Amino acid sequence: MKVEDVMTRDLIFVEPNTSVKDAVDLMLKKRIRSLLIKPRNEKDTYGVITVRDVVFEVIANDIKLEEVKVGDIASKPIVTVPKGTDLKTVIRFMKRFNIARVFVVEDGEIAGIVTLMDIMKALV
Repeated sequence: MKVEDVMTRDLIFVEPNTSVKDAVDLMLKKRIRSLLIKPRNEKDTYGVITVRDVVFEVIANDIKLEEVKVGDIASKPIVTVPKGTDLKTVIRFMKRFNIARVFVVEDGEIAGIVTLMDIMKALV
């Protein structure tokens, strides 16, 4: 099985100046656990913000969600694998680096995301 067989293609991108409050509202509405953050400029890279980031970086520090921009807490660079990668390889990679999601790249563009939940659903 290949990574593209289980990846989710419906990606949601937000601008780096989006408030964490707006990002949380979007995650709750869409029932997703992460958002891709667009680069600030051509020298910047894509980032990702997760529920974990919101809880540990903002909520745990008693910071108001409206006062923080997603670009300030996004993890960068995102972890990617090429389309066509064997799913077992992706699983080993995720385990080795203790990560819950990887983004799939096709023709130099982000084409999808694979999460631990996607893998579990596909294989169970």
